[in-house]
Amino acid sequence: MLRALRVRYYSRISTPPHNCTPKSHTVVRVSPKSNIAQLGPPRKNEPKPRQLLSLPPYPCNNPLLPPRVTAISWMKFYFQEIDDLVIQSHFKKGLVHIDEFNRSDGMSLYNQGKMDHLRKIRHNEVMKTGGRIYVPVSVAETRISKRFNSIPTGTLYPNADEIAYLQRLVKYKDSAIIVLNKPPRLPVKGNLPVHNSMDALAAAALSYDNEEGPKLVHRLDRETSGIHLMGRTKESIAHLQWLFSGIYKGNSSHKAWNDACHATYQKYWVLVIGSPKEKEGLIRAPLTKVFLNDGKTERVILAHGSGLEASQEAVTEYRVLGPMINGCSWIELRPLTSRKHQIRVHCAEALGTPIVGDFKYGWFTHRTWKQMPRVDIEPTTGKAYKMRRPNGLDVQKGSVLSKVPLLHMHCRELVLPNVAKFIELHKNTSEITQKSHDNYTKPDLLRFVASMPSHMKISWNLMSSYLV
Repeated sequence: MLRALRVRYYSRISTPPHNCTPKSHTVVRVSPKSNIAQLGPPRKNEPKPRQLLSLPPYPCNNPLLPPRVTAISWMKFYFQEIDDLVIQSHFKKGLVHIDEFNRSDGMSLYNQGKMDHLRKIRHNEVMKTGGRIYVPVSVAETRISKRFNSIPTGTLYPNADEIAYLQRLVKYKDSAIIVLNKPPRLPVKGNLPVHNSMDALAAAALSYDNEEGPKLVHRLDRETSGIHLMGRTKESIAHLQWLFSGIYKGNSSHKAWNDACHATYQKYWVLVIGSPKEKEGLIRAPLTKVFLNDGKTERVILAHGSGLEASQEAVTEYRVLGPMINGCSWIELRPLTSRKHQIRVHCAEALGTPIVGDFKYGWFTHRTWKQMPRVDIEPTTGKAYKMRRPNGLDVQKGSVLSKVPLLHMHCRELVLPNVAKFIELHKNTSEITQKSHDNYTKPDLLRFVASMPSHMKISWNLMSSYLV
């Protein structure tokens, strides 16, 4: 009998169709009571898993959005890195819901453990301020390439392979900036024993038509992946450094530039061990630096506020994306200040949920954390579910199930002023040319969204799998 089986369907976003019979297509069905996999079509009225991902509340007067935005346009805007066909299929299958009560306190019903007031939303419904969309976490699942990009071996002078490698990382390029999707384990600032750092490779690979290569304006940690910004000219570098220094507020007579600077932000996606008690909020925890016993190792910790130590203000917004699965949670963070290791310390010490793979600030939790599949309780229905391991997926590529996972911290989104436009407008204030007229039609803000690296994609796919 088993030899006659040819195709098995296992859907992560919906149960198989009811007309699926063993004669045509054999399916794997999981019993909601015993968690035992069985062959055959699903029974009627079986409870479906409600493992949902929460989008942020629909903003009011977002300069990046038109006045009238439909539900599908809002989802495509937020999931810019996801194929449009995937988002359309979720609407067609009725898997997209919205909180029908616009709450003024900013707290979603999901965060209170209540999902009774969700209703299905059509793709053409117009979004209202504060409306919060819920969609299965499978919407962000992506295929994992069997070929994992490896960092070229560093040499004193970058070779052709290293140059081609870095050029493939470029997401955007204009006369003022270059935006890259930095992979993990690629150092940003090199020293004597490190030759394949980002600045060394960029000087040789990303100069293009300029005499000099681009320069760093803000840095990501070596193990952190995501959007990385570089300036191409001295003028653009000065503007960007001024922008990220936090001293730009109200210091310019150009209103459009000031508005664009105030709209600048970065958002990170991280996978943490555990889940914060409050599902969204604002962290205000100043940071200070200490040196360990050898006097050479620097570490950032929360300042005690005694006034006897030098500290820096650090503020971070956070929002839990979905339920805790296998003892871990996905969190979206928006730093409002730029401090060294701010997000890592706030997650580990302020929230008590260190980032997966952060052995510097979460080594004790990693020692006691068991990276084994466990049964969790779905918070809204009380049903048990557990993570499954898809066949053929190599989880030892730094994922959450790896013996030594890589740092699960990714700079996913960046919004900043269109520096090239404002520089050209400033140059052409005294002379109106066709070029300056074209610059007026360009947007004041630029937005970039970068896909996660392979090890985080594997973890996402694993964490979005369920057994009910």
